[in-house]
Amino acid sequence: MLKIDLLRHGQSTLSHTLRGSTDDDLTELGWSQMQHSIDQSLHAQDNEAVPWDVIFSSPLKRCRLFADRIAQQIEKPVFYHANLQEMHFGDWEALSTQYIYENEPELLANFWQQPTLFSPPNAETMQNFHLRVINGLTDIQQQMQANHWQHALLVTHGGVIKLLKCIALKHALDDLLKMSAELGQLNAFILHEDGALAFVEYSA
Repeated sequence: MLKIDLLRHGQSTLSHTLRGSTDDDLTELGWSQMQHSIDQSLHAQDNEAVPWDVIFSSPLKRCRLFADRIAQQIEKPVFYHANLQEMHFGDWEALSTQYIYENEPELLANFWQQPTLFSPPNAETMQNFHLRVINGLTDIQQQMQANHWQHALLVTHGGVIKLLKCIALKHALDDLLKMSAELGQLNAFILHEDGALAFVEYSA
């Protein structure tokens, strides 16, 4: 049984858009949102021990640069996994939902309601996103087992966290966009040996 804490990146320069795979930067607020969550978790340890053995991160800057900083702060190794990247939104990349609503309202509504059936033009499908993230999680599980790491911090994106919540809570993938994953917040999961995933309320 392994513990994985998923930290969603904080506010970024394109937070008002569907930035997906667009590689934008964290804002000053975004950095502080993430640091606050990490500090809360570190200060909650009775013996002041660092809770994580290793850090895994999406390679996009809004995750990677913060992961680098925390790895130095807590003196733990950091690895980058492309499978932890956000869903690619195709032609909707870096566009605001307001703009999409004004130009393609029916397609946007279909995507929000049934993302397994409707994808943005030229975007990654929900099925491919699901497969990619699960493959990434399997790789991380194997790497943790090989190195005897028990507790990992994953710095990633809202879509990844919502997908794993859907799986852990046994919701349909069409419920993904209804899941919560706040900017800069930690979400805790238990990863069982057979690959089963359980969501637990995070307590710092």
